Amino acid sequence: MKIHEYQAQELLRAYNIPINDYRLASNAREAREVSTAWKRVVVKAQVLSGGRGRAGGVKVANSPEEVEAKAKAVLGLKIGGYPVSKVIVCDFVRIEKEYYLGLILDRSRQGVTLMLTDQGGIDIEELAESNPEAIHKITLRSDIDEEILDAFLAESISSKELRKQAISTTKSLYSLFLEKDASLVEINPYALTSEGKMLALDAKMVFDDNALYKHPEIESLRNPEESSDDEAEAKAKGLSFVSLDGNIGCMVNGAGLAMATLDLIKYHGGRAANFLDVGGSSNPQKAVDALEIILRNNRIKAILVNIFGGITRCNDIANGLLMARKKLNIDVPLVIRLVGTNEEEGRTILREAELDSIHDLDDAIKAVVKAARGSS
Repeated sequence: MKIHEYQAQELLRAYNIPINDYRLASNAREAREVSTAWKRVVVKAQVLSGGRGRAGGVKVANSPEEVEAKAKAVLGLKIGGYPVSKVIVCDFVRIEKEYYLGLILDRSRQGVTLMLTDQGGIDIEELAESNPEAIHKITLRSDIDEEILDAFLAESISSKELRKQAISTTKSLYSLFLEKDASLVEINPYALTSEGKMLALDAKMVFDDNALYKHPEIESLRNPEESSDDEAEAKAKGLSFVSLDGNIGCMVNGAGLAMATLDLIKYHGGRAANFLDVGGSSNPQKAVDALEIILRNNRIKAILVNIFGGITRCNDIANGLLMARKKLNIDVPLVIRLVGTNEEEGRTILREAELDSIHDLDDAIKAVVKAARGSS
């Protein structure tokens, strides 16, 4: 789960990490009203997307009138597909140096990797591609040793006094990361001001969806725009669904099998339109719900049903497919693979309804890719 910058800033404040003061506004007049505390301000779009500066979502204003005009312009933007409905207005800070400071869950290293560079202010992904050596990394697996941390920070921050500030911020950021079950926390820029202070001027945070049940205070920060209407409905119906940009609809049971299915579709030259895991339930209605959501996508040219029955019984999926055929207008090719618990029963149900099923996964993938091409 992602959150907005202003929400992330409040979490930083709660962990005593120095931030720049700001006010939130949902319209241009409100932005003008909250800006009067400062002589010069920055107006920043609040969207769940990067690249706000390049898209015109960050503007400097020198008067309340200018704040109102620039806030109006920013609120009229769409950035990364998200319409801007809120802005923050914050005190303009003179920056001497910009750093990037971040933590990410690193499964390959079985720990949390701390990242630091003195080339902050740009997308870390771009820097990682153009100059990876500029990003210093260390993997944390327990409490932070201050001597080791100081030596690590010294690779980018030469001043001992500044490192003292950075050590405090890093330790607090690590506590936030662990206590809130984050998968990514980053401050960019982590800025040295003309007054010699190290401030978090922007923050991005991503939290583990599977741990949110432990953190209602984080769950309450969820933003509706993070999920499409289909994704929100799927979640309400017990389905794991993510929209993609292809034309092959996928209904699979099990997240691992679903990801493998998407990989194989790509390998054989196709493009998946979605990730959809119907889970371990054998309720036939889940098949109906899944296909109903898939078919709303007008790019769909074919649908693959890939079921490896365990708790999910193949005969129940087959009955669900027949229910869906009666209720829905399935006007694209449907390729079905049923393997596992009650597979013979399931195939018999399909055969009697004049629907074919395929046993081999590779054959099923090739068939749906071919069907999608034929429907294009």
